[in-house]
This record gives sequence, structure tokens and C-alpha cells, in this order.
Amino acid sequence: MKIWVDADACPKAIKEILFRAADRTKTELTFVANQRVQVPRSDFITIVQIGQGPDVADDEIAARCAPGDLVVTADIPLAARVVEKGAWALDPRGKLYDAENIKQILSMRDFMDSLRGSGIETGGPNGFGPRERLLFANELDRFIARGQRGG
Repeated sequence: MKIWVDADACPKAIKEILFRAADRTKTELTFVANQRVQVPRSDFITIVQIGQGPDVADDEIAARCAPGDLVVTADIPLAARVVEKGAWALDPRGKLYDAENIKQILSMRDFMDSLRGSGIETGGPNGFGPRERLLFANELDRFIARGQRGG
């Protein structure tokens, strides 16, 4: 099991949780980004810096991830792509995407996108704070523990 991070839009607090988790559990963690990402020196943490362009990082993650891997992303279309390959996706707010829920979530995202495209104000996500960090950390810990047990 490996963890991939869509790093360009990943909140700093989530990156720090991931750094600690990778070292604590000896789990491979790879950040994929269009720009430079600062990471601590670790045997378990790597960076893949890719070129500029829309969806270039998403394409790289989708190509490299494998069944059983975890992809950390807020990008629902990317989450759908990796789930289709047998991986899992975890939103920085702590929502785990899997084969059971991704189609419904993607449909809702597409519906809201079409509303926004027609000029309807749909609002944005709630603020990102301690509650979201805790939800993410808890879900990440459960996922890593399950992976280490082979489940």
C-alpha cells in the first residue's frame, strides 16, 4: 500500500499529518505537484514534480496508483478515476471515496457544476478547521491500520 497526494491544493495541516503518519507507520508517501513542495527528509516520503498544465498531476497520479493504494485529493473526478482502478481516495476533509459511494458523489458534483455553469449560486465548502483535520487524521489512521493488517 502506498499513499499518493495531489499536493498542489492539499492544505498544509493535512501535509503535516501525512508526514507524521508516513514516518510513524513506515508507509510510502508520494507528493505529486506542478510546483515545488517542501517535505521533511524521510526514507518514506518522495516528491514527483511534473510539468504545468490542467490535470497533469491528476493524470500522473491516476497512471501510477495501484489497487489498494490511497490517493489524497479534493478532486472528485480524480477520486473517481483512482477508485475505478481499485485504489481508494480520501478528501482532505476526511471523506473516504470507494466503489460504493463514488458514482453518487461524482453525479452530485457534476449536477452542482452544471448549476454553477447556468449562473446559479451554489455556495462553497465550509471552512477548514480542527474538526476537518481530526476527521482526516482518524480516517487516515483507519486506512493505514487496515492496510497493515492486509484488509
